[in-house]
Amino acid sequence: MSSTIICKVRLCLMPLKPVYNLGSSNFLTVCSSNLCSAAHFLCTKKTNPSVRPTDRKHSGQTEEHGRGKVRTIRHREEDLWNGAKEERSKNYTSMQRPYPKSVFAAGTAKRTAEIIKRKTALACEDEDQHVDEPSRRKGTGKLAPPDRPLSPTEWRTLKESVGNPQRFDVQMMSALFNSRANLDIPKSLLTFVAMETGTLSYELLLRYLTLCVNSGHDTEVFDLYDIMRGNFPCLETGALSLFIKSFSRTERWREGLNILQELDKVFTPSPRNYGDIISAAVLHGDTTTACTLYDELIDKGLSPHQETWEDLFRGARKTAQEGVEVMSQSEYEKKLMGILFYMRDNQIYPKKSLADCIKTWFESLPGQNWTGSWTSVNPKGLCRCCGSELESIQLTTQEYQQLKDRVMADIIEGQDVFKKSTPEELERFKAFVKRKPSFDVVMDGLNVANINKDKTKLSETLLAVVSEFARQGLAVLVLGRKHMLRPSKTWDRNDMALIQQKAHFFFTENISEDDPFLLYATLHSGNHCKFVSRDLMRDHKACLPDGASRRLFFKWQRGHQLVVDGHVAARRRVRFQSIPSYDTIVQTSEDLWHIPYDDSEDRSTYEVPQKWLCLSKVQ
Repeated sequence: MSSTIICKVRLCLMPLKPVYNLGSSNFLTVCSSNLCSAAHFLCTKKTNPSVRPTDRKHSGQTEEHGRGKVRTIRHREEDLWNGAKEERSKNYTSMQRPYPKSVFAAGTAKRTAEIIKRKTALACEDEDQHVDEPSRRKGTGKLAPPDRPLSPTEWRTLKESVGNPQRFDVQMMSALFNSRANLDIPKSLLTFVAMETGTLSYELLLRYLTLCVNSGHDTEVFDLYDIMRGNFPCLETGALSLFIKSFSRTERWREGLNILQELDKVFTPSPRNYGDIISAAVLHGDTTTACTLYDELIDKGLSPHQETWEDLFRGARKTAQEGVEVMSQSEYEKKLMGILFYMRDNQIYPKKSLADCIKTWFESLPGQNWTGSWTSVNPKGLCRCCGSELESIQLTTQEYQQLKDRVMADIIEGQDVFKKSTPEELERFKAFVKRKPSFDVVMDGLNVANINKDKTKLSETLLAVVSEFARQGLAVLVLGRKHMLRPSKTWDRNDMALIQQKAHFFFTENISEDDPFLLYATLHSGNHCKFVSRDLMRDHKACLPDGASRRLFFKWQRGHQLVVDGHVAARRRVRFQSIPSYDTIVQTSEDLWHIPYDDSEDRSTYEVPQKWLCLSKVQ
């Protein structure tokens, strides 16, 4: 099949009667003799680091999508504060904000950012007045794409008017892509470049390919595939990924599968590459190929895109084409159930569109009578739809010991700790903790003291929070720094003396980092111990070696971290953000599924959804 682009180029070049000779793997040159029968020789490949292949064989997983196997079903523990602290627990929980106010609730970070933005709106307006002029100057150097196809003469005039930049063709093609120009305009650019230079560079064709794929011009992509295959020894991952995407949208999707297999011999294909072919296989009813590719994706340690899961759940209702091998219904059902367990193990939350597909699939299962409902969970951890109790946020004894060992090895005793501390100080702290009774609360003193805007009364703020716990008779450890003991306006001598009467205190060096000491004391004291800090510990969680440990840490953190809510004032009760009693994770029992899902784009990675899909089997 001959390309419509190249045919136009050939007509434009006919009076020159050129012949195109392949001089090297990087350049194609134009000679003046007779017309070459193949338009493929209008291409050159420039050595450019920006299109150099990158081997992703050993790429790691993201923090939130690791593949650790943590399928143990959690059991609810009796109380947030157990044993002798049970009565105090009732007093403490009454100080918490009504559900679901929490630093870990979906959208909290965005709402906080919006509040800060509103408070600093005036400063932003002042900055904008100074930014406008530089922004205008910066934009003057950008190429403005034409709104219609140009002749070679018109293109030459335009190029001269902007100073004949060396990469005019590539920059203009990018501008045409960004402006979503009609395809005839970039085609006319290719004609001009071919007539002016006698070559079409690999980079220029790659950008034209990107434009065609994103605009849905798949027929044009087929021609480009033949041209680039015929003229360049190899294609890098960007081009192959674009071809896979385009071929997968057509009846030639199996050729996309061949490209994927070719790519896999050199590089690890991306989840998007696999997803494109899986989507095509499902669309054409080939569930066997779709599931085979999905298993291959998982085996490589890649995390599927949610659109891929949507296609697989929709695939159960697709009709296979003639001659296509179809997986049995029971096998396919088992595969889809496996996806839900994968979400559970990796603490992945489906988007609303995926949750819709899951709900529809369950309700379509013949003879099983599943019913899905959109719901939420009350503060006691009960589903508002079916009334069943969800899994506890508290770690089991085995999970707690596993997390404690990992935190001790990778955070407390890791090399990062000693960048801001010393082995001697850490050993001194360990000895201090062993001498003391088990703590109920561990506080990051400096972090808590800086809660209020008024930084002249740090000791007063800290004293108010410590006094709140002291009133409940809880054993409190306050971690501070030695400079806090020097009397000043911010650190009042009397306040500090009262704090040391009401709580245990350990002062680190002024340059030491508090968090590792806080984690050590909290975990050493037992599963009942809470810690108070506004720090979300994301850097420390990242130090853990695997996804399973990081998920355990996050679960423990959500069940044990107290965050002061609002302003702290002397002689007034201190309130804390709520701690959930249940875990936010995909859960199942005999005839029930509870799936937390994202209903907006506001959730940060360290936040959990507040909406649930309840699936129950009607008897």
